[in-house]
Amino acid sequence: MTDLKELYDYVDAHAQEYIELLQKFCRQPSISAQNVGMREMVDLIRQEMGAIGVTPDVVETSGNPILYAEIPGRNQDRTLSFYNHYDVQPVEPLEEWHSDPFAAEIRDGKLYARGATDNKGSLLSRLCAVKAFQAVYGQLPLNVKFIYEGEEEIGSVHLSEFAQKYPERLKTDGFAWEGGSKQLNGPLEVCFGVKGLLFIELRCRTANSDLHSSNAAIVKNPAWRLVHALATMKDERDHITIDGFYDNVKAPTEYEMHCLETLQFKEEETKQRMGLDGFVNGLTGIPLLKKFYYEPTANIAGFKAGYLGEGAKTVEPGSAVVKMDLRLVPDQTPEEILEKVRAHLDKRGFTDIEVVRLSGEPPFRANPECLFAKTVVKCVKPVYGMDPEVFVSSSGTTAMYQFCHAANLDAVMFGAGNDASNIHAPNENIILEDYINAIKMAATVMAEFAVAKEEDA
Repeated sequence: MTDLKELYDYVDAHAQEYIELLQKFCRQPSISAQNVGMREMVDLIRQEMGAIGVTPDVVETSGNPILYAEIPGRNQDRTLSFYNHYDVQPVEPLEEWHSDPFAAEIRDGKLYARGATDNKGSLLSRLCAVKAFQAVYGQLPLNVKFIYEGEEEIGSVHLSEFAQKYPERLKTDGFAWEGGSKQLNGPLEVCFGVKGLLFIELRCRTANSDLHSSNAAIVKNPAWRLVHALATMKDERDHITIDGFYDNVKAPTEYEMHCLETLQFKEEETKQRMGLDGFVNGLTGIPLLKKFYYEPTANIAGFKAGYLGEGAKTVEPGSAVVKMDLRLVPDQTPEEILEKVRAHLDKRGFTDIEVVRLSGEPPFRANPECLFAKTVVKCVKPVYGMDPEVFVSSSGTTAMYQFCHAANLDAVMFGAGNDASNIHAPNENIILEDYINAIKMAATVMAEFAVAKEEDA
């Protein structure tokens, strides 16, 4: 391993600077779903990239811009790409936050803000690593590319435009992907893939407006229509009953099942943190992990109909909407599952329910034996003092497939989050020590991948 003590010391000495930068980024809202603060966030990133001597190309799309930049390094034959996103989730329910979601308050060694972990902490850890490397050693050890998008939280709906228009910008020897987590007081998680996703709305209208609820005796209620339709899609054992849903599910390999045996999933701590009395079907051990990481889902993300304000209002809704996200596994595709949802509803007489696709991503798995994957795994212990946990696939979704599948590229996910970061939820947070270590980790990966050889991996 390369001796990076001087760099680690530099990062520690400048930790407060990096923390203040993260606060600055988190205080700028950038909610893609609501189109709040997106251009201002782009300007902040451009300003910070200027501090490492690079002017990013702001690539316009049909939606939010994608920022692209590259910096040449000593080893011109090796390139590492950093993919991150600058958009964040909406903050609702606002009343459940203990502080303003964009105040970036620090309490008990944690920074609380929307986007602190997902994904501004990870994004900045890579920028700060480059900045630190330049300050200590001058030139970077290899070529580095940055690709920052602003629509990951709404399905990366225009990322394919960038990939198709600039295929040469995708060329790399390894993608350090956004996301990633670390167990509390435990190992860093290194992940080689993600589940896919189909996000849809089911819409039903039975009248041209809301009605007095006395009409419920003679007028169909759209909320009940959706409830009845949803009840045909999953049984009480959490088995998804959409016709043909599991037809293309690929069984986990022996290697993938072995990976589950190495994980240190703290069931009791997780239940306590989430306020649960148990997991679905009372699962525990390997069956629980298998369901979590290798099985698809059909989740009701939101249900809107009628009156939900204070007090009573006797109303029958004229329309109702359900938002659903379906996590997919190899070899399911969003297109296939969308067709099966439509056919399933039609067969049962729910032709009046509209199915609207909002976004979709196929699942993706990188090769865990590739040089980049082996290098990342090797870099963890010098930074964190223990070996990583290796995941074949995350339980979540990101746009790996769009970039990596057609170009036959490998991606590895590691980042600055933790198991209690509350991403997508109130009181999202990042442990500041984890953030600083993520800077060291990104720098270590740059140094080691620059000189990595197959025979040494």
